[in-house]
Amino acid sequence: MAIDSPCTRVCAIDPMSGLCRGCLRTIDEIAGWGSFPPAIRQAIMATLPGRAPQAVPAPPEPEGRRGARATRSKRREPTGTHDAS
Repeated sequence: MAIDSPCTRVCAIDPMSGLCRGCLRTIDEIAGWGSFPPAIRQAIMATLPGRAPQAVPAPPEPEGRRGARATRSKRREPTGTHDAS
């Protein structure tokens, strides 16, 4: 029986708990997941719900953050508004 990975694609190891903020696994568990036998993966999966209180959620992105392109375009003058004098 195949055991699916608990990966949520939110990969960030919390330095305080040593757990991934997305899937709640340790770095060793993440690295070895593909080579672990199904019994080990199942045992790890069973411990994940109890790890949630130890995990620190990832900080939220600042509101209104749009990246460098949006900032650069705000600084440019619109075309055709230059004074020709």
